[in-house]
Amino acid sequence: MSPCKESCCRVCSRGFYSCHWKHSSENKKEHACCWFSGVSLVSLLALCWMYICLVTFNDRDDVNAESFAKLKQWVNWFMVLFIISAVLTSYCVLLLLFALFQVALGEPLDLHWLHKILLFFGVVFITFGVVGIGLIWKQEWPIVPLSLQATAPFLQFGAVGALTLLSPFIFRGFYVAKGQCSKFLIAVAFIAVSAAIFLCPLYIQSPCLIEVHELPEKPKLIGHRGAPMLAPENTMMSFEKSIACGVTAFETDIQLSKDRIPFLMHDNNFPGFLRRTTDIKDKFPEKANSRDSANFTWEELQSLNAGDWFVKTDPFHSVSYLSEDDIEAARNQTIPSLLQLLNLAKEHNISVIFDIYSPEKENETDDIVKTILHSGIDRSRVLWLPPTKREHVKKIAPGFTHFYKDSEEKEGNYLNVKYSELNMADIRKHRSSNVTVNIWGVNERWLFSLLWCSGASSVTTNSCHILKDMDRPDWVLALRTYKIIWITVDIASIVIITGIYILQWGKKHNYTGLEREGTGSIYIQ
Repeated sequence: MSPCKESCCRVCSRGFYSCHWKHSSENKKEHACCWFSGVSLVSLLALCWMYICLVTFNDRDDVNAESFAKLKQWVNWFMVLFIISAVLTSYCVLLLLFALFQVALGEPLDLHWLHKILLFFGVVFITFGVVGIGLIWKQEWPIVPLSLQATAPFLQFGAVGALTLLSPFIFRGFYVAKGQCSKFLIAVAFIAVSAAIFLCPLYIQSPCLIEVHELPEKPKLIGHRGAPMLAPENTMMSFEKSIACGVTAFETDIQLSKDRIPFLMHDNNFPGFLRRTTDIKDKFPEKANSRDSANFTWEELQSLNAGDWFVKTDPFHSVSYLSEDDIEAARNQTIPSLLQLLNLAKEHNISVIFDIYSPEKENETDDIVKTILHSGIDRSRVLWLPPTKREHVKKIAPGFTHFYKDSEEKEGNYLNVKYSELNMADIRKHRSSNVTVNIWGVNERWLFSLLWCSGASSVTTNSCHILKDMDRPDWVLALRTYKIIWITVDIASIVIITGIYILQWGKKHNYTGLEREGTGSIYIQ
């Protein structure tokens, strides 16, 4: 490196890390190495937290909807959390990189007090995030280990690369460490971490580690409340958009009005259940906090606007991709009846699967069945999901295809379960037993890819416009090929690390553990 470039790097790294832009700190700072370890640890925590945010992005709509039910105010809380997490992670990693530059350039590790405060708040933020998921959205945790089946092979390659790049700094610290005990601890820690990284593929499992010819057929798509990224959920526009995605079924939620008309609406059983997706506060302010659909006539429900909220709140940040005509159409959507949806499904030979979200499910099942029979839709295209009065429904409407929510219901050959309720091996087992398995809550490519490799029959998704264009999973790799790549990468890394160790062994007499009194900072000559 030229003197000019080295000087520039020295000033930048020292300025960012220590806030001493013109010259090295002459202050006596204690525990500098401890703070360097702290920066490394917080950076690792931030990266892990950012990974959690990335994989739970699949369920961002559920998080926001649940927040609305509690706070009665629409804010894209998940995106706020995501942005703060991204900024925090970028800051921590950048701080760590400058610390490494400090070591490489022989500058003192004099961490500025402002960085210490920011790191503390970063740890507090991550702690609150983990605790919040554990207490409020604990159903999100299963997606983290599940995601490792898609990412673990590549994370291991990345870890090997990071270990290789960091090894010069680790060896330098080993040589300048004072005392045999410190050297022993550094050596043991390095060997243990290296062994874990190099050997962890022995425990990596993924359904996508298969031969290409073993890949099952692509899962069919079911539109979750239609195509809610392209139009307001549970509106006719949303279901019409999902038809263009090639969905084989519409998924929706049914409630009954005061005059016994089945209509489509997901939010239910909490005060103000119509406030998120309609203009109830403007049309009927005295009923805005009602929690029961039976308090509204069908005429009142039809008068509500069910689309303007979508354009204003832009829940999926997708409105900017819509045409002006689509935006205008979205603004003018109304609440549809079940009969309208059934007629659309019958016209396009599409199935319908639904939940019943009314307080008196038992009394309302008959009204819903009557509406279905009256529509004239092919009964086999009615995918009956509600467990209430199932045997009664089988008697009065034979021919419905009955889906079950629990895999323990042995009589059913059709299952509808969340992605976190069945592991990949169970899905393969059901497939081999000719059990049709629909997995709901699948919105990201990586999750769809895993389920494709596992043999899921279909998925219920918000992202039908994205998943329809996938010709194959994001990655498929033969297990034998993966093992060859893993061993090759490990051997290459070990050879490089060994070479670095030998080179630094030959230069160790040049390393002076010049730790200025009270600074705890390492200098390298």
